[in-house]
Amino acid sequence: MIDCGALGAGNRISAVPFDLTFSLLPSTLAAFWPMRHVLSALVQNVPGVLAHVSGMLASRAYNIHSLAVGETEDPEFSRMTFVVVGDDGILEQVRKQLEKIVTVVRVDDVSSKDHVERDLMLIKVKADKGDRPEIRELSRIFRGRIVDVSPTEMMIELSGQEKKVQAFIDMMRPFGIIELCRTGRIAMVRSVNRPLTGQPDEVSNAGA
Repeated sequence: MIDCGALGAGNRISAVPFDLTFSLLPSTLAAFWPMRHVLSALVQNVPGVLAHVSGMLASRAYNIHSLAVGETEDPEFSRMTFVVVGDDGILEQVRKQLEKIVTVVRVDDVSSKDHVERDLMLIKVKADKGDRPEIRELSRIFRGRIVDVSPTEMMIELSGQEKKVQAFIDMMRPFGIIELCRTGRIAMVRSVNRPLTGQPDEVSNAGA
């Protein structure tokens, strides 16, 4: 399943921000591969780099749970975040294959460091008049945001750790999910000079 936003002129990754979810492993098989590694690849922002990287991964049948792509602070580069399912040997194979690609500048194993992960989702659910109060309350509990409403439907934006997003999806199923779009996991290594204790409330509550 591939979900992606709009690409800009010339198919440059950086022309318009977009996210892509690239799922190769059925969820029923994921239980047999409990180890999930997060790789971050800095790539040159040139036409064809996404097709080249995703084609390499698919041709070698690596178990890639998700792939998210987007701009970095430098418009010359984009960042690809992979969730690789498998043992350390599989992780090393994926890393080496990525490093062989000319347009790949650097590959980091984010999961081996102290880091923050997030997954962003938009979900559209059936919402008749009687169900709306409960949907609103669940959205509030999960710190989601209602971004669109119609006479029969509601659209909710939610971000957080993957397990939180999945839990919210499960809570919405009884109402009837009409459409669902997820970015896949993104990650960033924490600051090395951050305080060990006394984090402000907005930081300590951010992952809830």
